[in-house]
Amino acid sequence: MRSVCGQYSSNNKKAVKLFKEAQVVPSQQIDPGTGYPDFSSGIKILNKCLLKDPNFWEAYLLRAEFHLNLRKKSEAIFDYENALKINPEHSRTGMTFFQLGDLYLDRGEYSKALQYIQQFLKNPNANSDYIKLGKLIYESAVFSIEALKNPVAFDPINAGPGINTVHAEYYPSLTVDGKKIFFTRALPYESNNIQEDFFTSNFSDNNWGNAIPMPLNVNSERNEGAPTVSANGRGLVFVACSDESGDYGENRKGKGSCDLFYTERIGNKWSNPVNIGGEINTYHWETQPSLSADGKTLYFIRGLRGKGADFRNSDIYVSRIGENGTWSAAERLPDIINTPYAEESVHIHPDGKTLYFASRGHAGLGGSDLYVSQIGADGKWSKPKNLGYPINTLNDENSLIVAPQGNIAFFASDRAGGYGDLDIYLFELPKNLQPTTTYYFDGKVFEAATLSPLGGHFTLKDIATGEVVIISDADPLTGTFSVPLPSNRQYVIDVTFPGYAPTSLGFDLTYDENQTTYHLDIPMNPIGSGKENILHNIYFDLNSAKLRSESYVELNNLANFLRTNPSLTIELGGHTDTRGDATDNMKLSTERAKAVYDYLVQSEHIAAVRMSYRGYGELSPIISDQEISALPSEDEKENAHQINRRTVYKIMK
Repeated sequence: MRSVCGQYSSNNKKAVKLFKEAQVVPSQQIDPGTGYPDFSSGIKILNKCLLKDPNFWEAYLLRAEFHLNLRKKSEAIFDYENALKINPEHSRTGMTFFQLGDLYLDRGEYSKALQYIQQFLKNPNANSDYIKLGKLIYESAVFSIEALKNPVAFDPINAGPGINTVHAEYYPSLTVDGKKIFFTRALPYESNNIQEDFFTSNFSDNNWGNAIPMPLNVNSERNEGAPTVSANGRGLVFVACSDESGDYGENRKGKGSCDLFYTERIGNKWSNPVNIGGEINTYHWETQPSLSADGKTLYFIRGLRGKGADFRNSDIYVSRIGENGTWSAAERLPDIINTPYAEESVHIHPDGKTLYFASRGHAGLGGSDLYVSQIGADGKWSKPKNLGYPINTLNDENSLIVAPQGNIAFFASDRAGGYGDLDIYLFELPKNLQPTTTYYFDGKVFEAATLSPLGGHFTLKDIATGEVVIISDADPLTGTFSVPLPSNRQYVIDVTFPGYAPTSLGFDLTYDENQTTYHLDIPMNPIGSGKENILHNIYFDLNSAKLRSESYVELNNLANFLRTNPSLTIELGGHTDTRGDATDNMKLSTERAKAVYDYLVQSEHIAAVRMSYRGYGELSPIISDQEISALPSEDEKENAHQINRRTVYKIMK
């Protein structure tokens, strides 16, 4: 029932007058302290209004609105609940119930949030613009109640004084060996400003060493942030933003707002950063990149600018680098990942399929929570899984990355007990949240005779399927490389370098579940050196010259080398160990060399006149019988015999 004052519930004319006065204050007055509408003055007037009529529920609603604009959420809850007590039927569209559900979720009072949001959702006249968000609040409250009952294991450890200081450290990124960390540090700069720069720290003797800044051509006088380092530690993608004039500083060119830039380390020197190019950077802002282990895929956050853009709506995008070295047009990840609300802090694990990110748009405990999703063989992402309580809380969580081995995660937090402001922490990730264990595979490419390093180009393939897992290059100055590889597979690495015979080596990552590293030295022989080049990954049935299918990967590489060098001719050779009958060994080695010859002619269409084949039997062992007999164990002796059994080729001219 309305009062004699017309459209309001109050009969007190002075209260109604004050209410009307308060309504227009924010649109007519500016708070000199903030430069925003003067909600504080409006609240003071409403305080007087409610003294005149404590049952004026419309005044409570207006004061709640003003309190929300000032982010005084407890006061807003008090006012909304008083309005409901006075008139439980006042909210025809249920918006008071919605606001209380949202506010109690924000406070972590999930049962009350659930109680109020259910009242909103069951209202047949519920405001349709808020139903979707209301359902998210409901799902979040239900999830949070259960999450608090079933906490996950979580024991974060501060990364220590080598990394953390009284300043803020955040957005960590690890090399694949887990021995070097890159991160952002915010330092005081001029008056009341901060300067964001990159720092690195090395792990040794079970501690992170004192962090040092990146060189001045990378750390500029402007802000650099959110670094992501390539698996081998030689490439770095980061975000840099322009000032109001559009200047990015340091002769950097951008497309607008914040852009992604790239720098590369050759030897010990980092190149001058350049805009990452392609169709990644736009007029909008791009930030928080995450580079895949092979360096071919880049995930990042894009936020919209301009008319109609919602600052809350930042999404995860992905771009892939083409054979020409240019990044493709970025694609927005599907709606199972992205929501109408903010996604941020994306991290693709080195396994290439497990994505960690922060979001405000999935069911969570409040603020932004951390989630994990995996992409399947069909290219579809799984429904994101909340990492659970207490990894997630009612506050904002972000900056999470997971080490290649999959069991340790890093994140930034300003929790009590740190060195000051945000610190970087690490913790053991619960088993059900871990990605696929990824091996750290490193090595060195060099000339066999001189040991001089070579910047070889290499391809890693799965022997069983022929799938190309990684394409990369060794450092041109040191010949070293490091890449991550999924476990439980057998691999072959094919290495090429101009002027040298290609080299292929196979290795097995299926035999030891506890092994997380693998090292391989790769010697190469110059073309025309007359040296024997071993085809390491040629397999025959026992005592047979029948090629097994696992051999095709390496033989296809040899065929490609011959096509690339059409003037070369080669001799294919077969060798056995010294056990067994010498005549039989000569016959078997010849037949095996011929089997390789036949495959190259018949399946790869290499001209027969460019090749010859020869069996050497047991005449040219790499390890002599005398050396083998001196070996201490039967396993070592068997390995030596296996080295002597080989298929090779020599470049004749």
